[in-house]
Amino acid sequence: MLYALLVPLRDAFRPLNLFKYITFRAAAAGAVGILLVLLLGPVMIRLVRRLNIGQNVREEVPQTHRAKAGTPTMGGLLILAAGVVAVLLFGDLGNRQIQLGLLTVVWLGALGFADDYVKVKLHKPRGLSKTVKLVAQLALALFVGAVLYFVPVDPANRSTTNVLLLKNVVVQFSWLYIPFVMFVIVSASNAVNLADGLDGLAAGLMTIALGSYAVLCYVSGHIRLAQYLNITFIPTGGEMTVFCLAMVGACLGFMWFNAYPAQVFMGDTGSLPLGGLLGLVAILCKHEMLLPIIGGVLVMETGSTILQIGYFRATKGKRLFRMAPLHHHFELAGWSEPQVVTRFMILAVLFGLGALATLKIR
Repeated sequence: MLYALLVPLRDAFRPLNLFKYITFRAAAAGAVGILLVLLLGPVMIRLVRRLNIGQNVREEVPQTHRAKAGTPTMGGLLILAAGVVAVLLFGDLGNRQIQLGLLTVVWLGALGFADDYVKVKLHKPRGLSKTVKLVAQLALALFVGAVLYFVPVDPANRSTTNVLLLKNVVVQFSWLYIPFVMFVIVSASNAVNLADGLDGLAAGLMTIALGSYAVLCYVSGHIRLAQYLNITFIPTGGEMTVFCLAMVGACLGFMWFNAYPAQVFMGDTGSLPLGGLLGLVAILCKHEMLLPIIGGVLVMETGSTILQIGYFRATKGKRLFRMAPLHHHFELAGWSEPQVVTRFMILAVLFGLGALATLKIR
């Protein structure tokens, strides 16, 4: 909004030329995201308490989590509201990637809100059925994949992606690109949802992951940097830097209230759209192959759950971990909740730095 309004006036007032630069608008979007959450957070928490929208705790979680019952949830609305407002203010709303980002967070945010509503108001701790959630996620991902394949901004690279560690090598998916996009978005959305089990964990992991992808979006959308690093240049792709940092700011602001002991939980209202956005950003900047590295902790969380289920069925009742996802395993091993969150975030930073280092290793 401000981009469209102020950039045309830069000849009349030279300081407005700042709004032309992605770096300035991305930093401003991040700052606004933080400030909006800090300003709106106390109001929303009071409102949620008044409406009696409190977390239902499932029976199978560690005993220490029982005290969290009744904590205000649906805090993801706070993240999405702040992030979307920051994007609307500082993003180029005519950019198709920005439009797909807004669609993704609104669609999955609505799905997450419905899931949280069923949990809290209808007293069904598991929320919507897995089938309903999966179909809604697949429908969105199918639409995004179809748009990127049939109406590409850059037809020459519509179904390609960079290959990790190899110079000047890309994968050409052809029509398989659409199911590939669907897999990435749905997997990332559900991975973040699984990781949202400790105070500050999901918000912290998303801050690091989206911050890493902000760098990748910027270099992919900068023709000289893209050529220097031998990665695919994405015309207009740098604009997603603004989107990433807007959500990074919103997540950082949310951690003010979500840090242990949490005053509010993000719920599926926040975890589903944040994960979906992470997958979308990886696709848009053509660095899907780095997603398992940048999201290394998310892979650990998801992998531990899959292994636990498989091992439990194969051994007819034995457990590979004390509890899954992995953060609960370490809780039961004696780590305090803040220790688990801090140590997982340290790992996430290491994964993010390792992924960024691959840009030069090529």
